[in-house]
Amino acid sequence: MKISANEIRVGMLLEYKDDLWEVLKTQHVKPGKGGAFAQVEMKSLNKNTKLNERFRSNDDVEKASLEEVKFNYSYEDENDYYFINPKSFEQINIKKNIVGDKGKMLTENLEVVVSFYNENPLNLQLPNQVTCTIESTDVALKGQTVSSSYKPAILDNGIKIQVPPFIENGDKIIVDTRTIEYVKKV
Repeated sequence: MKISANEIRVGMLLEYKDDLWEVLKTQHVKPGKGGAFAQVEMKSLNKNTKLNERFRSNDDVEKASLEEVKFNYSYEDENDYYFINPKSFEQINIKKNIVGDKGKMLTENLEVVVSFYNENPLNLQLPNQVTCTIESTDVALKGQTVSSSYKPAILDNGIKIQVPPFIENGDKIIVDTRTIEYVKKV
């Protein structure tokens, strides 16, 4: 789908120079002399390289069309994560290097959205919040009443985060998957 260079936004996927690029930064510039342009920083999803490109405002670029499908997480092995489509019961596998650190947040039957490009899984979107259990945390110190005093904790999936002093071992908490931060106690 063709879009104008003025419509390029952070997070979009573009087909450019026979590759697929994710937009990391974009800046629209209107110089005093000459035409307006968009300065775009992109990262190749296939080659893992970066590119800074300048598009004139009247240029057209090709926006990649992605198909997003909901899947439920099933299990993992040493190389892949496996997901099941709840409607068709079709099973797919996605390489661990595509999922990255998000894989630690996966729990059985967690509903995720998988983006496909040309029928190949491209990335994984977790729900914004997931419930985790505190495996271990330090004991709160008496007299520490400052509201900003957080203490380190380790979740049941091995992720280390900061939690408020009233959280104890075994507590269930909600974690924001985008920032990996404590949200609230369940």
